[in-house]
Amino acid sequence: MDENQRNNRAVRRAVALTAVAVVAVTAGCTARASGAGAGAAASVTKSAAPAPAHEAAIASPSAGAPGKSGNSGNSGKASPGTAAPTETQSQTPEPKATPTPAPTPTPKAPAPKVLMASGAEGSQVRELQARLRQIGHFNRTPTGHYASVTAAAVSSFQNKRGLPRTGATDTVTWDKLLGMTRKPTRAELHPTTANPVTKPDPRCMRGRVLCISKTSRTLSWMVEGRVVSAMDVRFGSQYTPTREGTFNVYWKSRHHVSTLYDSPMPYALFFSGGQAVHYSSDFAARGYSGASHGCVNVRDEGKIASLFSQVRNGDKVVIYW
Repeated sequence: MDENQRNNRAVRRAVALTAVAVVAVTAGCTARASGAGAGAAASVTKSAAPAPAHEAAIASPSAGAPGKSGNSGNSGKASPGTAAPTETQSQTPEPKATPTPAPTPTPKAPAPKVLMASGAEGSQVRELQARLRQIGHFNRTPTGHYASVTAAAVSSFQNKRGLPRTGATDTVTWDKLLGMTRKPTRAELHPTTANPVTKPDPRCMRGRVLCISKTSRTLSWMVEGRVVSAMDVRFGSQYTPTREGTFNVYWKSRHHVSTLYDSPMPYALFFSGGQAVHYSSDFAARGYSGASHGCVNVRDEGKIASLFSQVRNGDKVVIYW
């Protein structure tokens, strides 16, 4: 082989070794050349610039690890690549407030049942009046008719006991009254008269007589000087006075209605013109706060009904003071 061929072979070998070195540096590792090219490869490898110190530290798995003694300056610091906890992450989130439900309204207690009120009539009304009379709230004879006087008495009782002043007798009022009174006797339920019957006028002592006293405001049905029955009565006002004197029953009218005042006059016993003895619902309701138009009003319907059945036309009527 001549000198030129040897030189060309040497050049090609050098080029090949150089290429191997370049590849090794690029791959990050050191290639060991074998044989005759080892020295050249080593020289190429040595000529490669070393990696910067900070890059090596980053690449090292142990550099900057917490608790390692190799880097005391980074003690307590978060390692690179790990996000530092924020303030929001370090605090426990507050629980959401639960809305307080609106209070359920307390249902209103039902009003007590009304047992009796104005316009009612009957035995229970009579008992109510008798019981109210026992404790001083009703100052007249029980009539069994519930009207303004009875309503005022009930209202007075309710007010004194701290109950609503309705004037109507409900279950609460009735129970309270029952607890404070006793069962009325027959005499209390059906008293003869509110006022004692006065001594009869001498004209009443003989025959069948309706003996009527303006002083005691009573009517006594008398037969031969004996009192058969007695009842409360009222008279006309000063503008329409009830006549006084001795008369006779001349007409009986069970369902009479006044032609002058268009008002009912049941159980009417006429004795002088248009004046008669008859039942008055107004008297039963209002008592002596009212007056008639000249008639003799009876407020106990049961008593006047019994009297009406006994009296005959021609029987005597005596009205006196």
